Amino acid sequence: MFTFTRRQFGSVMLALGAQARKLGASTTRIDETLRSGIARRKIPAVAAMAATATQTFYAGAFGKRDSASGIDVKPDSIFSIASMTKAIAATAALQLVERGKLQLDEPASKHLPELAMAQVLHGYDASGQPVLRPPVKPITLRHLLTHTSGFAYDTWSQEMFDYMQKTGNAVPPGTVAPLTPLVFEPGTRWQYGYSMDWAGKLVEAVSGQNLEQYMQEHILQPLGMKDTTYIMTAEKYDRVVSLYQKLPDGTMQENPRRLPSPPKTYNGGGGLYSTPGDYVRFMQMILNHGRAGKSRILESKTVDLMATNQIGELGAGRLKSFMAQRSAEVDLHPGAMDKWGLGFLINTKAYDNGRSAGSLAWAGIDNTFYWIDPKRGICATIMMQFLPFVDQEAVGLLGDFERSVYANLLS
Repeated sequence: MFTFTRRQFGSVMLALGAQARKLGASTTRIDETLRSGIARRKIPAVAAMAATATQTFYAGAFGKRDSASGIDVKPDSIFSIASMTKAIAATAALQLVERGKLQLDEPASKHLPELAMAQVLHGYDASGQPVLRPPVKPITLRHLLTHTSGFAYDTWSQEMFDYMQKTGNAVPPGTVAPLTPLVFEPGTRWQYGYSMDWAGKLVEAVSGQNLEQYMQEHILQPLGMKDTTYIMTAEKYDRVVSLYQKLPDGTMQENPRRLPSPPKTYNGGGGLYSTPGDYVRFMQMILNHGRAGKSRILESKTVDLMATNQIGELGAGRLKSFMAQRSAEVDLHPGAMDKWGLGFLINTKAYDNGRSAGSLAWAGIDNTFYWIDPKRGICATIMMQFLPFVDQEAVGLLGDFERSVYANLLS
């Protein structure tokens, strides 16, 4: 268990707050890490930010918004954060747990009857038809928040990739998933997948609001996250950073720029637009044990649960890719067995010259990353916009940025 007392948190915050105030002049080394990094690694653009629980001590952005305009990326540029949405959706679900409207271990089908129809995939019969059987145990909110429900993305699951190929029932990227088969019995494995899509549906079913409405009212507006939304408006679109696909020869192919239409449905698994500054506000709330100024977003005990291993002896975070154009092999912490809390990856060992053991993290598929280090009292995010996910150059820049942040703290 990785938790800290209020006194420990307070002393860490005071110490790092004082240290951060002394760091303004020396953050030029972080600037140089990012500036030279995108040039060397041929990454079109990056924006990054690091903060204590109370103040930002680094903000930087390098590269261009798109290939044609010549407009510089800035710290308030807007990025598609994809699965970084998940932690915010988990926060929404846990707020409803606090209010007694949801329970972590009740059958989720109590509120979403269609989940009672979920079935586990047990291979294929002689004619090639999938063999499906009801699960032994019902899916719960805890399963959904920990990715132990049995739902899986075809990008990183052999079973789901094969199922989609055989049946043609593919889920278009970015859409809210329909009821797909489970690839294992709930609670028996960790596998990244559509779980948070269903957690988002639970929030909507219980609250009576769609996710955009609920998040704005109960999380985003109270935190001052004014640029975080599922709905991109014309007046903000000038700040949106272009998305690229890295081709096998290493060149970057830019997606056409066009204002996206408002989504017809809202996805707890992804879909938010945000900025580094906005996401830092969310992470600072976690560092402050659920508080943000005069607002309380979560109870302190709930944040403790989010930051505590919820998957027992299972490991989390490693994923084999079955779609090379979307993702490389995922292993962000080689040689370690990481865990999962209620919404966050938890590293059980410290990173070399980086985050402490017990830090919280995850990412978005377009190579946006974040981590929250309660022991050191800091958080940071780095945002890029290209596929495939965890491309070696993106992970390389993440590592360079992280090490430069911690070196800056020690200088």
